[in-house]
Amino acid sequence: MSDLPTSFTFIVDSAHAGSRLDWGVADNVEHCSRSFAASLIRKQKVTVNGVVKKPGYVLKAGEHVTGTIDPPEETNVQAQDIQIDILYEDDEILVVNKAPGMVVHPAPGHAQGTLVNALMHHCSDLAGICGSLRPGIVHRLDKDTSGALVVAKTDLAIHHLSNQFKSRLIRKHYLALVFGVPTMDRGSVELPIGRHPQDRKKMSVNTRTPRTALTFWQVRERYNGASLLELDIRTGRTHQIRVHCTAIGHPLIGDPVYCRRGDRKRLAQLNPDMAILTEAITRQMLHAWKLQFAHPVNGNVLNIEAPLPEDMTELIDRFREQPLQR
Repeated sequence: MSDLPTSFTFIVDSAHAGSRLDWGVADNVEHCSRSFAASLIRKQKVTVNGVVKKPGYVLKAGEHVTGTIDPPEETNVQAQDIQIDILYEDDEILVVNKAPGMVVHPAPGHAQGTLVNALMHHCSDLAGICGSLRPGIVHRLDKDTSGALVVAKTDLAIHHLSNQFKSRLIRKHYLALVFGVPTMDRGSVELPIGRHPQDRKKMSVNTRTPRTALTFWQVRERYNGASLLELDIRTGRTHQIRVHCTAIGHPLIGDPVYCRRGDRKRLAQLNPDMAILTEAITRQMLHAWKLQFAHPVNGNVLNIEAPLPEDMTELIDRFREQPLQR
């Protein structure tokens, strides 16, 4: 049963003046995440001084915000007995090592076989969390990105974790195999990301709708024509690592969207054997390696590490077999 209230009202204080309406609702309504608040606002369940607004409406001190919350809708997601790799679990949360190729939640063309389908089978009471197609999901990974993903099992957990993501308190470290060898050992990329101006399926640092994005990177291993990078993202923009790596001239090996023909040609010149192997790869070599966050109940800091998937491990081993040319 959801812990969310059936209705709410609050007066915008000075601390929330200048904030978005969806953030204001999330902060003032117990156990309400920002995404759930935004869905209420879009459904016209929330008013400001009696007037319906959009989620991005900027609040002013003294305004009266009221809203109603309908009982959770029954989710029609089918529970499926799909094997998942669980890295950590207790009564409030679980962390899975998502396999590459697995979609996180149902969407057009992917009604079954998703992580949510598997979670519905593993956690019989998960359907009550948010009452949506994304029960318990507070963040996501691309279909072809593997690694650690935390799932909330209670309303308290989803609210607490959502606030940690909003406040950028959750640390996410990734490992990526990229084309080329950076000259420096470490660096950062602070380029805004938004929809590509011509191709709406892509993201770009050249966009009409920029949103700040920050990625720290360091080289873990250098190979002939490629590198293994560790990446620490401080924002969570769509395709952030893939776009930022491409922007600095080191796109991810296997990336079907952002990898360029010239990058493959340069690898073929430096390392023809590995170039042939990488041509057969059909997904970006990106893995959510480490996840650090505070437990939603006891506040203990959890550090979860997800082992690399087999395809990425095998490719790294093949690169390591070759002596580094200097």
